[in-house]
Amino acid sequence: MVLPVAFFAVFFAYPVAAIVGRGLKSDGIWQFGRLGEVLSRPDILDVLWFTTWQALASTALTLLIALPGAYVFARFDFPGKQVLRAVVTVPFVLPTVVVGTAFLALVGRGGLTDELWGLRLDTTVWAILLAHVFFNYAVVIRTVGGLWSQLDPRQEEAARVLGASRFEAWRRVTLPALAPAVAAAALMVFLFTYTSFGVVQILGGPAYTTLEAEIYRQTAQLLDLPTAAVLTLVQFVAVAAILAVHARTVRRRETALKLVDAAQTARRPRGAGQWALLGAVLLTVVLLLLLPLGVLVARSFGGADGLAYYRALQDAGAGGGTFLVPPVEAIGNSLQYALAATGIALLIGGLAATALTRRAGRLVRGFDALLMLPLGVSAVTVGFGFLIALDEPPLDLRSSWILVPLAQALVGVPFVIRTMLPVLRAVDARLREAAAVLGASPWRVWREVDLPLVRRAVLVAAGFAFAVSLGEFGATVFIARPDNPTLPVAVARLLGRPGELNYGQAMALSTILMAVCAVALLLLERIRTDRSGEL
Repeated sequence: MVLPVAFFAVFFAYPVAAIVGRGLKSDGIWQFGRLGEVLSRPDILDVLWFTTWQALASTALTLLIALPGAYVFARFDFPGKQVLRAVVTVPFVLPTVVVGTAFLALVGRGGLTDELWGLRLDTTVWAILLAHVFFNYAVVIRTVGGLWSQLDPRQEEAARVLGASRFEAWRRVTLPALAPAVAAAALMVFLFTYTSFGVVQILGGPAYTTLEAEIYRQTAQLLDLPTAAVLTLVQFVAVAAILAVHARTVRRRETALKLVDAAQTARRPRGAGQWALLGAVLLTVVLLLLLPLGVLVARSFGGADGLAYYRALQDAGAGGGTFLVPPVEAIGNSLQYALAATGIALLIGGLAATALTRRAGRLVRGFDALLMLPLGVSAVTVGFGFLIALDEPPLDLRSSWILVPLAQALVGVPFVIRTMLPVLRAVDARLREAAAVLGASPWRVWREVDLPLVRRAVLVAAGFAFAVSLGEFGATVFIARPDNPTLPVAVARLLGRPGELNYGQAMALSTILMAVCAVALLLLERIRTDRSGEL
């Protein structure tokens, strides 16, 4: 636990504490009165209210649209199911900047709906809500659908035999069993939408701003650190509460149910009603998930031969002074940063998962919750905190390339832990004990007993960490140097400048980023063996 604790203390707790202290301290004295001053401002109250209600609305809408899909993936067997499962998961691993760009191409100025019906939804709350459903659809499919596929259908059939109607049997037998998974999925969706930044930044306009977007505005544009510090504390408390409730629901789900092999519960649809449900889910996937991505790809082609925007990526001057280097260099930068971040995340996450497997108690459970905090604490705060805290020897890293991978690894570590922990816990401890009795050192036990059993989980964890690192935006936008931009930062900069060429280049870079993430995900689906539904 020593290295993970040190990593999070230096590169997470210290930068966050530094920026909060910079905002709430005056002449070395804490000014806690600023909490009341900031939280009583009408504009801040409006931001808090909008952040909360849009997260609740996004969560409810996501559950409403995705639960039928969870049932279809859990209970139906149809051609192309595994490919469709991978396609459904693509939006979740996409950077939020790409998600916002895709919906901008669909419902924004000059988008598909604007051209066909003169209808624009950008700068409206509906664009934000739909983009959040697009991003979180896979969370419900994998979390709820994964558990649903392992519930024994004979229990519901027994209730039908005893006289219960189809709805009554579902309400009394299946729904109580699914409730913890639905609650876990709802909490995760609420967490992701409560801390939404890239989607709101691109689609919300000045009229709509979430807590994360307001922290960015107060920090980067207004330089109002006291307000940013207060909002960071509010977000920290809210996220900690969400994660605590989520951990409790996950533990309840793991211990309260007897599951069966998912391969035994799926069958081909029967009757017109089930075929109609399958068709409705497929139509939802096409319209909600594939159409925005398709429009994004279509908008990336321009010029006589359709490749003008891609060729412009090779010219630093094509962006009107947006970049010091050709935008195409962002591709290589992102890949290098993501590979380094993946290595760091595997090292830190692997050690943490091993420690959590071998030990128990309140201290370790608290350590587990601490490792999940970077998923919800403001990435903007972490990025700006890097600039403030890591500026003196021996931690003067502001000019070092490693700063970006370190920030990206903070987001990748929780995915590594959540992927490796169930597999490590499944390893029979007697195998380790037998190897130790035969004289093997702890390192050799890990290398010859644990590693062969968890090799696939390590590859899956590496894939998730790579995809997440590749799309990290909130912290990277502060610390990526102008001559070494990453793909998400380059997309945001291009969208922030007027002109058709800048817009087209943003679409082209987003398409490239989407393709890399999709390839990584498809490779994961080929090597993934755990279908329990955990992301």
